[in-house]
Amino acid sequence: MIGRLRGAVAEVGEEEALIDVMGVGYVVRCGGRTLSRLPALGEEAMLHIESQWSESAGLRLYGFGTREDRRAFVLLQAIQGVGPKAAMAVLDILSPAELASAVAREDKAAVGRASGVGPKLALRIVTELKDKPITDGPVLMTAPSAAPAAKAKPAPTGDAVAALMGLGVAEVNARRVVEAAAARLGEEATVQALIKAGLQELGR
Repeated sequence: MIGRLRGAVAEVGEEEALIDVMGVGYVVRCGGRTLSRLPALGEEAMLHIESQWSESAGLRLYGFGTREDRRAFVLLQAIQGVGPKAAMAVLDILSPAELASAVAREDKAAVGRASGVGPKLALRIVTELKDKPITDGPVLMTAPSAAPAAKAKPAPTGDAVAALMGLGVAEVNARRVVEAAAARLGEEATVQALIKAGLQELGR
């Protein structure tokens, strides 16, 4: 089974990426958080892989940026009612550390924010992940300050992403290039500068 891939980013879609490893293209299904952190097209990426086989779908590869993400994905799928899609949805809104914190606080509302995860399933996740090694680091008992962090994020990035999406760019690609441009240009970058830099990145 494949456990890790290192190769050039050939394509990035809304739910998967194509990784070129010495001329062989591997289709890897990834969550939005992982896709948004991939390097630019043509650059080298390394993904931790969870390989799964089924009679209907054959071999499927699920990619993650860290070992902890992959471990959390495996732990989530061991819970009845949690398939790959739901596990990916949970990890899109909660990092492994945040998931461990939510489990420690029995905060089913935090888990229930994931797409496709209802209150009953959220409760089951929080209950069954108790005492499971979700993360290697210390577990924080306080709620993550996700909302303040989101507000502190420069507003121009959202406008730039929306503008690129209006030009037909997929949301995940728009967010990836705009976030990369914002990191490069700094917090004072204007919407126009971010859009221009994003289009240049997409045109490479």
